[in-house]
Amino acid sequence: MAHSARDKLSRRSWLLAGLALPLYRARAASFLTVSFDGDNLHLAAPQLHFLTGKPLNRLMDGSAVVFFSQLTIFHDERGTVFRRAPERLTVSYDVWEEKFKVVMAIDRRNGVGLSMGAAETWCLENLAISALGLDPGRPFWLRFDLRAADEKELSSVVGDPGISIRGLIEVFSRKAGADQPHWSLAAGPLRLSDLPRTRRGSRG
Repeated sequence: MAHSARDKLSRRSWLLAGLALPLYRARAASFLTVSFDGDNLHLAAPQLHFLTGKPLNRLMDGSAVVFFSQLTIFHDERGTVFRRAPERLTVSYDVWEEKFKVVMAIDRRNGVGLSMGAAETWCLENLAISALGLDPGRPFWLRFDLRAADEKELSSVVGDPGISIRGLIEVFSRKAGADQPHWSLAAGPLRLSDLPRTRRGSRG
C-alpha cells in the first residue's frame, strides 16, 4: 500500500514540477489573499504547493521535513517593518495510513490524518499575525515567506530552551540556498477596513 502511495505522490510531484521557483515567484503576488478576524490577519494561497520535489521525496522515505515560515507586515512599499510572525512547521508522513501530520512549534497546534492538499491548506490556515496597532484606514503590505530548513538552520533555531524566535527571524534575513526550496508571496496595499472578515478563533 505504501508503494502505491509513493507512486501516486511521485506522479503528482512531477506534474507540479512546472511550478518551479522562478516562475512561481514571478506570479505569486496575485495568489495571496488576506482576511481579518478582528485580532489577527490570516492568509490563503490555494495555488501554493510546497509538498513537492526534495521535501516530498524525504517524506516518502520516512523522514520528517521542517519548514520555516514568516509573516511580515510592512508600513510602506519601501519595506518598513511593522511586525513579524515566524513559525516552525514539522511535516511527517505515515506510509501505512497514507496521511500527513503537521506540528507547529510556536503556536502549539497540530493537524493529523491529512491528505497532501489538506496538509498544505492546514499550514496556511493556521498561520496568523496580529494586527494590533494597525490603523484600520492606513495602507499596509503583507509578505509570506516559506522555506525548507537545512541542517545548519535547524541547529541555529532549535536548542535546549526550545524554539528561538530570534533565530527564526535571522534565518529569513539571509537568502535561501540555491538548492533550498523556498517561496515568497506578497499582497498590498491593504487596509483592515477593506478586508473580508473571518470568524475569530476559526483556525481550528
